[in-house]
Amino acid sequence: FIPPTDVLWSADVHVLSGANRLDCVKASEQCLKEQGCSSKYRTMRQCVAGKESNFSMVSGLEAKDECRIAMDALKQSPLYNCRCKRGMKKEKNCLRIYWSIYQSLQGNDLLEDSPYEPVNNRLSDIFRLAPIISGEPAVTKENNCLNAAKACNLNDTCKKYRSAYISPCTSRVSTAEVCNKRKCHKALRQFFDKVPPKHSYGMLFCSCPPVDQSACSERRRQTIVPVCSYEDKEKPNCLSLQVLCKTNYICRSRLADFFTNCQPEQRSVSGCLKENYADCLLSYSGLIGTVMTPNYLRSTQISVSPWCDCSSSGNNKEECDKFVEFFTNNTCLRNAIQAFGNGTDVGVWQPMTPVQTTTSTTTPSNKAKSSNSLDSYTHSNEINTPDEVYPFCSNLQVWFQSAWITKHAQNTHLSKCPCGQLATLRAPPP
Repeated sequence: FIPPTDVLWSADVHVLSGANRLDCVKASEQCLKEQGCSSKYRTMRQCVAGKESNFSMVSGLEAKDECRIAMDALKQSPLYNCRCKRGMKKEKNCLRIYWSIYQSLQGNDLLEDSPYEPVNNRLSDIFRLAPIISGEPAVTKENNCLNAAKACNLNDTCKKYRSAYISPCTSRVSTAEVCNKRKCHKALRQFFDKVPPKHSYGMLFCSCPPVDQSACSERRRQTIVPVCSYEDKEKPNCLSLQVLCKTNYICRSRLADFFTNCQPEQRSVSGCLKENYADCLLSYSGLIGTVMTPNYLRSTQISVSPWCDCSSSGNNKEECDKFVEFFTNNTCLRNAIQAFGNGTDVGVWQPMTPVQTTTSTTTPSNKAKSSNSLDSYTHSNEINTPDEVYPFCSNLQVWFQSAWITKHAQNTHLSKCPCGQLATLRAPPP
């Protein structure tokens, strides 16, 4: 699928609360205990069993009607709107249930929402720790990514899971295979799922001073041991890689989560549609360890990409280019990485109602190392954006929100931010 392109700004957006929402495993268990729900659920599963499409594939009008009745009934059950949590014990099973329900209720997979429960947090606490972990990124001459690696080795959890992925990612299997990529990917997913962000992000999103761009940025690029986890003998077509990704529940879910949470928006102060850097960085790191694993390109600015290109795209060249550009030229992701690397919560974002969107998306047819050795696998990053732009706008946002709280005013709108971006600031909810 391609990222949403048609965006509508609106202050009155209804967001479903996850307070009473079950994860899909529990929702399925609860449904199967209720006779009415159970029968409809079983009917639904029969309608879509063994197919990567919807109930319209079932032959016979009577059968189609029965499927539709079952789908409508499930909309009133806990299964409807259920979500999963990244890294949960039964994540793959949860995602399997989610996608079976999603495909059935949506009728197709052209519009894919994230199957993960929103985190609704900020990076403020992590940002405050970033300078401690990686020095003062904007002014120091130190290799911040090296400092982040050292900090990881001083943390038991980080060191444990880092060793766990360095081993399979650097162990040659045969003369033809540099590593066991499957084991490497699994260990990388565990690292980013289980290690506290202040350490995992410190290594992945560390910033590099201008005086040490080359060595520092290369160390950052080497964090995920790209020779195993990222690179391959040949580069596949990106749309073909996307199709392959969607055959795997984890990859499909992480990719949908990335497109949902790193959606750029030029009229947003932060550059992100959802105004949440934390969710964007979380969703990006979630892709690492899948066939869609992205990594930094050797570039003067922050730019990432999966290991693929758009050669042999035929008539789908434009679609493929848009897919790639969501990685290589994503303002939201770039700003989020810069904000973490600089140790500044650029947005000072409180959990806010995201910009309402209408989406128009398309889918292509269908043996452990020592601490010293660990230090040789880390690196850093830099962004090509004026440092004074976003902090100034975000300070204005905080000022307007404070004014609202003080004067009990209605929604406050900032018609034109001095940084050249149109911003609509929504007052905090009552």
